[in-house]
Amino acid sequence: MELRLYNTLSKTKEVFTPLKGNEVRMYSCGPTVYKDATIGNMRTNIFQDILRRVLKYNGYTLKHAMNITDVGHLVSDADEGEDKMIKSAKEEGKTPLEIAEFYTNRFMQDLKNLNIDMPEIICKATDHINDMISFVQGLVENGYAYETSTAIYFDVAKLDKYGILSGINLEDQKAGARVELDEEKKNPYDFALWIKAPKNHLMKWDSPWGLCYPGWHIECSAMSRKYLGDEFDIHTGGIDLIPTHHENEIAQSKGLTGKNPARFWIHSEYLLIDGGKMSKSLGNTYLLNDIIAKGYSPLAYRIFCFSASYRNKLNFTWDGLEAANKSLIKLKEAYRNHLEGTEDVSCDIIDEFEVKFHEAINDDLNMPLAMSVVWEVAKYPSKSKKIANLLLKFDTILGIKINEIEENNEEIPEEIIKLVEERKKAREEKNWELSDTLRDEISKKGYKVKDSKTGMTIEKI
Repeated sequence: MELRLYNTLSKTKEVFTPLKGNEVRMYSCGPTVYKDATIGNMRTNIFQDILRRVLKYNGYTLKHAMNITDVGHLVSDADEGEDKMIKSAKEEGKTPLEIAEFYTNRFMQDLKNLNIDMPEIICKATDHINDMISFVQGLVENGYAYETSTAIYFDVAKLDKYGILSGINLEDQKAGARVELDEEKKNPYDFALWIKAPKNHLMKWDSPWGLCYPGWHIECSAMSRKYLGDEFDIHTGGIDLIPTHHENEIAQSKGLTGKNPARFWIHSEYLLIDGGKMSKSLGNTYLLNDIIAKGYSPLAYRIFCFSASYRNKLNFTWDGLEAANKSLIKLKEAYRNHLEGTEDVSCDIIDEFEVKFHEAINDDLNMPLAMSVVWEVAKYPSKSKKIANLLLKFDTILGIKINEIEENNEEIPEEIIKLVEERKKAREEKNWELSDTLRDEISKKGYKVKDSKTGMTIEKI
């Protein structure tokens, strides 16, 4: 059965086959570990997980690499501002290494809570400085990079075409329209590969150009090439990465090897909150721990993400999550009912259901359609172990642990959640006295707050 995936590069669905044999080599842009990942970030990780599971369902083996960006990602996503790691370290009074370790652990715990299949290779930027230096040296030797007083820049004018993912036409852009115009740049769209570090910069390494630190884009190009080769099958990430980060990855790789590094570029769309953008100023930047704090299973959010194609915007509401949580419980109940059933179901019916499910997931990971098949099976009137086994097979894609009983957690009162949020803010502001006072108040109301490396949890006393 053909597997068809939407390729951002061609703007069409294409039949997928690996470049070499039965192994799929895939690279995913991982987190910049300076703050907690939001549920919007987690939507992208769930999409990448479904892609992994669908590839395995089709009989492929995987060599999947995901990076951890712990240096080089500037605040502007371009060439301006502070490094996000250093900015966060200053705000929290920690070293960049402490910040990276803390938020990496929290990210990994989120993946575990969402039952996300881990990539075969997880690579940290700071462990691959020499690989990046070699990559930049190659670009300089090939004539695609040049040195200024502040950085080593990539010369986009040397490419036959820049903008093949986003469709941007540099000739139509005015100088300085998107990025600040550095007088030493040949072109305002030239981007930093390697940045010369100021004297007091917290993260810097020896290089042929002095003490420097990497630009964000060079990290992924160097690490994907090291682990997957000059050309690999699939590159994934959020849609926000297309116009800058992924465009620049392609430019760098073409400058060094003459090749686009990935044959398929696959991107997930934004998560909206109550119909609008997620924003700190609006107070709607939700974390997975916020979902847990309200008494929901993280897997309820996972199943919520199946309600729309990964290529469509998805609107998060608490009512929507409540409905997803009920669906999660009902599916698990249906599995148990069928497991205890004694009726027989013909193999033809089982095969028909499986073909419909397989066709859905192979049609560009069509999870809404796949879920309609899952419900059709779950509601099948004859209670049969064959149906239970089929649901268990479907769960290799769904990842909702359908054969495990879901705890029906009691929802934590809004009053307690509000106090916990106030305490969280007090701790961020290092107001320890207020934090202790709020903890005592929460305790008096019958709840206990536990602080750990993975965040806060709330339990009823």
